[in-house]
Amino acid sequence: MLKHVSSRRSTLRATFALSLASLGLLAGCGGDRDLTNPGASWPPVPTVTAHRGASAVRPEHTLEAYRKAIEDGADVVEPDLVATKDGVLVARHENEISGTTNVADQPQFAARKTTKTIDGIPVTGWFTEDFTLAELKTLRARERIPANRPANVAYNDQFAIPTLQEVIELVQAESEKRNKVIGLYPETKHPSYFKAIGLPLEKRLVDQLAASGYRGRDAAVFIQSFEVANLKELRGMTAIRLVQLIDNPANLPAPNGTPRNAPYDFVLAKNGRTYADLVTANGLKEVATYADVVSPYKDVIIPRNAANNLGTPTGFVANARAAGLMVHTWTLRPENPFLPANLRTAPLDSPSQRGNAVAEIRAFLDAGIDGFFTDDPAVGRAAVDGYVKK
Repeated sequence: MLKHVSSRRSTLRATFALSLASLGLLAGCGGDRDLTNPGASWPPVPTVTAHRGASAVRPEHTLEAYRKAIEDGADVVEPDLVATKDGVLVARHENEISGTTNVADQPQFAARKTTKTIDGIPVTGWFTEDFTLAELKTLRARERIPANRPANVAYNDQFAIPTLQEVIELVQAESEKRNKVIGLYPETKHPSYFKAIGLPLEKRLVDQLAASGYRGRDAAVFIQSFEVANLKELRGMTAIRLVQLIDNPANLPAPNGTPRNAPYDFVLAKNGRTYADLVTANGLKEVATYADVVSPYKDVIIPRNAANNLGTPTGFVANARAAGLMVHTWTLRPENPFLPANLRTAPLDSPSQRGNAVAEIRAFLDAGIDGFFTDDPAVGRAAVDGYVKK
């Protein structure tokens, strides 16, 4: 009898929840606000995007890093996406995971160490596409750059590898809790590679976002890629805002001669074009035919001078604006090795010493950007909240 009553109560609660949902009162709506699909009013500008979560203070691409980023004031969190053997999207900076997990210490997976060619470059290690999700969930995350972030080592082996669905659920729960729109900024990593091995990322991502309630251009989502062909493919699948990432056009070729300064789909097509072609005024007009935002490596906007200080801003932002594109940039980090020389603080030879990252961020805001990726959203928030445009 008690079991019957409990079952009936569960049914009544479910019916009540469906009624609330039909009135737009459940998760994602924030009462009269739709926190999942805020429309043209989103995002706030300047936009603070947590690069891999709060990766300066927690191991990157963990739920704890994303949660900390939201607590510290990020407008958006960024999961880089790769696929498992069974086709599940998970958050890792690369599909090779020896640098970000404890996989090398797991004897049951020792035989899976291998060498693969990823975007034309030989890479040795363990790869997500060789593991089922259940197997990946037995691993634990580790700090990727311990010399720069020694405090993060204390969190090694504590946190699991999150799925995209878990990141979505965290973001939506935190949005409701705070009555604040918190966006997603997923990156499709190595899309040509994953397509070639039968694990294409694009439809999986679009379908999962749609199933989670994100609706096209109104959604609090940007989808980004360093490649071009998959962004054009995505444009045919969704109205969600798309972002063309631009790597440093000055990058040298890899040792085997494979260009690092070109979208890999350009390399596969052997069309001879590089990122340098995309950052021209005409190149940006082309980008605007399939993307909404362009996000270059920061030196494209403000190059360093001979003294390794910030130099004079280029015409990139103005040209992007003329093409109808918003401009984001990456990645603004707080530690000395990543900062201009004159913004570093003593001891200058310390790889973990923090410098004046707020000043660097504000220089880019002065250059006219709409948003930026930062490894420390608390610093990014402080830079934006106290910013007065010159």
